[in-house]
Amino acid sequence: MTKLALALTCVLMPLYAANIHDFELNTIDGQKMPLSDYKGKVVLVVNTASQCGYTPQYEGLELLYKKYRAQGLVLVGVPANNFGGQEPGTNDEIKTFCSRTYHVTFPMASKVSVTGGDQIPLYKYLSGAAGAPEWNFTKYLVGKDGQVIRKFDSAVEPDAKELTAAIEAALK
Repeated sequence: MTKLALALTCVLMPLYAANIHDFELNTIDGQKMPLSDYKGKVVLVVNTASQCGYTPQYEGLELLYKKYRAQGLVLVGVPANNFGGQEPGTNDEIKTFCSRTYHVTFPMASKVSVTGGDQIPLYKYLSGAAGAPEWNFTKYLVGKDGQVIRKFDSAVEPDAKELTAAIEAALK
């Protein structure tokens, strides 16, 4: 793909996407992660950071994932260094940190930009549907149809009643 074609795709894709299934990320290991693989599942997309006051939420996110994955929840961690420079590491460093410190087993994307001029298309779409992330650990709940249900701000803990109730409703 030429640079021009890639640039046009990044600009136009969020405008014409029907839902998150129209997007693709790379895994933290560099493999393709087409979000179309999650059709029929409820997805929680979370922009993460390893050096943030909210970083301990990794533990709660892992528990949330383990509790609901058999019912159809997929949690996707999306490392980003947009807020306070709190994710300075490489993909390998992030993966090691998440694995060793919080025993993360949910899918992790490669480090991207979730806001600003280099914001990835998925986050342009999420921002347009529910509002831009204002800090690390913003959570976007997406229904089985790929439509954004709701955004939860950073301070909403993974075990918060409002989040778990919304997940349970979406899984029905």
